[in-house]
Amino acid sequence: MSIKFLPNKSTNRRGIKINASILLFGITILISCNFNGNKKNQETAERQPIEFPAPLPFNNAESLRIAKACNNWYDSTLGSIGLNGGILIAQNGTILYEKYNGTGHLPGKDSINANTPFHIASVSKTFTAMGILLLKQEGKLQLEDELSKYFPSFNYPGVTIRTLLNHRSGLPNYIYFMESLGWDKNQMVTNEDVLQYLITKKPAIQNIATPNTHFSYCNTNYALLALLIEKISKKKYAAFLKDNFFIPLGMKNSFVFDLSMSKDVSPSYNWKNDVMVFNFLDNVYGDKNIYTTPRDLLQWERLLNSNLIFNKETLAEAYSPYSIEKTGTKNYGLGWRMTIFPNGKKLIYHNGWWHGNNAVFIRMLDENACIIVMGNKFNRGLYKARQLCSLFGSYSVAPDEEEAAAAKSSEKQDFHQLK
Repeated sequence: MSIKFLPNKSTNRRGIKINASILLFGITILISCNFNGNKKNQETAERQPIEFPAPLPFNNAESLRIAKACNNWYDSTLGSIGLNGGILIAQNGTILYEKYNGTGHLPGKDSINANTPFHIASVSKTFTAMGILLLKQEGKLQLEDELSKYFPSFNYPGVTIRTLLNHRSGLPNYIYFMESLGWDKNQMVTNEDVLQYLITKKPAIQNIATPNTHFSYCNTNYALLALLIEKISKKKYAAFLKDNFFIPLGMKNSFVFDLSMSKDVSPSYNWKNDVMVFNFLDNVYGDKNIYTTPRDLLQWERLLNSNLIFNKETLAEAYSPYSIEKTGTKNYGLGWRMTIFPNGKKLIYHNGWWHGNNAVFIRMLDENACIIVMGNKFNRGLYKARQLCSLFGSYSVAPDEEEAAAAKSSEKQDFHQLK
């Protein structure tokens, strides 16, 4: 923008004052335009597509070996009990095995394909956690901040952002206390309702533990973290993920569910093909409620293996173990489960299970490989996908928590299940 000043023929003090005023006004406009332009550029920049390097070429013989082994595993473990979903195995950005099976509705004609989104349940926590870490990386929060700094009425001293992320907050699980404290199950619970129950009904809430004394997996933590993202970013959780992750990564089939989408998403089913209906807990997000596809989740994996958004320090903090009271290979980072082997190798992963939806997202950092399985008909075989890790490295993996829980359940579904 250019501003012209007409020459002032008068040399009196009044004329000088007028020119000075005009000059000040012009400078103000220039500064304002520059600020608004920079702000617009920043908003545009965060939505620019992220371009990954081309996938590395793969040895044909090795590719065929892995694909054949994956197909044999699929037939023996998933196919025999009916996968209604998709599976994808990749290394260095190259898809080595991919398969889709079933229909979105049972029975139905809407065949599942690479563009069919599935509810990934607690795998959603990986997005919530990395959203918080992005805000931390940008200097907008500190992990040692207590939640009460942002929500002053939250009277739980010692509950920090870090203890929410690593499940050491000591808070009880909302999927139980909302019901036990008399919530009307004809009304949908919101994230704000969870926060207000914690504040107003604290004397009646049971099983509140001292923060940072032990690990206790709790969905309340991530419902609160979603509210924190909204508080700091001044965006709704769904818009924050869309602007910072889904759009830049080209995750065109990924979104955060809300009740207006109920008729548009695929229902979930138990192992007997009975539909699992929505209930009063289905409107809470942060701990669940992200829908995505195997290919979109591969884009998320590729981002996490790059330095295109997150720096090395942020990723190292996310993958550090925080529960060290007991010895063992299993642990939890900031939004990530992990298995730490004696040789120092780490398996970084998260599983999910909500209604009939279950999902597996396994990452082998040393080999830059991942295993993704998801579906909308409960299939406990999904959690055995850990067996495929041996195709890429020396990973002797025992059954995980979800696999053990699924086996004990005899495939009976509890709508409260959320892993």
